[in-house]
Amino acid sequence: MTSRSTRAPATGMPGRADPPVRFSRRRLLAGAAALGAAGLGLAGCSGTGSSEPLQFWNAHAPQPSGDPEVVAQSEWYLAAIDHWNAHHPEQVVPMFVPDYVNPMNPRIATAFAAENGPDIFMISPGEFLRYYNGGVLLDLKPYLTPEALDDFYPEALGTRIVGDGIYGIPIEIDPVSLYYDVQAFEESGLSEGDLPTTWDQLLDVAERLTTPRRSGLVLETKPGYYQNFMFYPWLWQCGGEVVDPATQLPGLDSDAAVAALEFFGEGIARGVAPRTLPAGGEIVPAFTQGLAAMWQTGPWTVAEFELQAPGHRYGVLPLPLPPDGRRITSAGGWAWAVNNRGRNPDAAARFVVESIGSMSAESIARGADWNYRAKSNLPPRKSVAAASEQLPTYDQPARAAVRELLSSTRGEPRYPPVLYKALSNAIQSVQLAGGDARTQARLAQDAIESFLQTYEGGALV
Repeated sequence: MTSRSTRAPATGMPGRADPPVRFSRRRLLAGAAALGAAGLGLAGCSGTGSSEPLQFWNAHAPQPSGDPEVVAQSEWYLAAIDHWNAHHPEQVVPMFVPDYVNPMNPRIATAFAAENGPDIFMISPGEFLRYYNGGVLLDLKPYLTPEALDDFYPEALGTRIVGDGIYGIPIEIDPVSLYYDVQAFEESGLSEGDLPTTWDQLLDVAERLTTPRRSGLVLETKPGYYQNFMFYPWLWQCGGEVVDPATQLPGLDSDAAVAALEFFGEGIARGVAPRTLPAGGEIVPAFTQGLAAMWQTGPWTVAEFELQAPGHRYGVLPLPLPPDGRRITSAGGWAWAVNNRGRNPDAAARFVVESIGSMSAESIARGADWNYRAKSNLPPRKSVAAASEQLPTYDQPARAAVRELLSSTRGEPRYPPVLYKALSNAIQSVQLAGGDARTQARLAQDAIESFLQTYEGGALV
């Protein structure tokens, strides 16, 4: 890929270079709830064939930057846009949005409300229904060939489907797992035989790893879509649901939900998990500085270690299980979506599909480059996964451990903000305020039941 280190910054403010920010999955999603809570008068430009450049709003910082992760991901986005611009009259302009979903900067929501939403934008499953129900997402299925449709893994594409339509093209799959620091285990007299496989073992091992300086286990504590994303696997392992996808009925008033909530709070109650995240919520400095020993996170972490601390020893484990639990984890991942009321929705759709959703050699290679160089998630497509086998990072042990999670993944749920908030309140109360898990589960269930009585919109999956 051609170096873009001398390219002028492509920011949302002409002539102004915003400071580089590392956009981990945790940071991107942590504040998304505020956009939903603020309400979204979704609208957009009504043009269907404008000659104006198409605006692609994204969260990947522009050049220049001294952060290798920022550089790699920014170069990838700019290269995809440049390739399109070199071959099509309809031009795409990258618009960097600092703190993409920060609650203090609801820029996308405000833009849509002002009928000036982006033509192309990043979207997570957690935010999908807010935009779909708002009527601004373009159906991209007519632009996909049957071969390309079959190429996507169902767990990657499923949360972007409503009825017969497809309203976002994923670029990655993010299965959640447990990362551990080898040196912390060795210093505590622990070996590979002590790696936890059950909830009880996880907390017991975390206790042995905990020191006055080091937290034995880090679970997300900040309320937001990201914390809910981290909580879902513990709930599903017990057989619980927030909303049953088959019946569309709420399921938080259950023994499974109570057990998951109690587990999520027990680490803090036992003093083995911190109330605030070490190292500003970044796992690499937390491990390298001896501030944490185990951390629940996603596969983007592998690239962070490769780029920031390539010699550091760590490992990747499936999430431990409760008694009689089943192996399952949540898999999110960003997608590209198109504003159906933008400047030129047809051109925007062709850009998205040609770039990341076609069977062309360029599209497949681009997907492999994103998931095995610029980032370290799993490819959402079979052809991209096959092409990735030829890349030098494919056989890296941590990446191999992440691939093993694919068979037990379930797509991140898409819930309207009211549902997200009901679950978030329950988690926060039990985890940080000592709330009774059964009481909080019941309160969340009541809120969800009340909301669903009048809900009209896309199915909750």
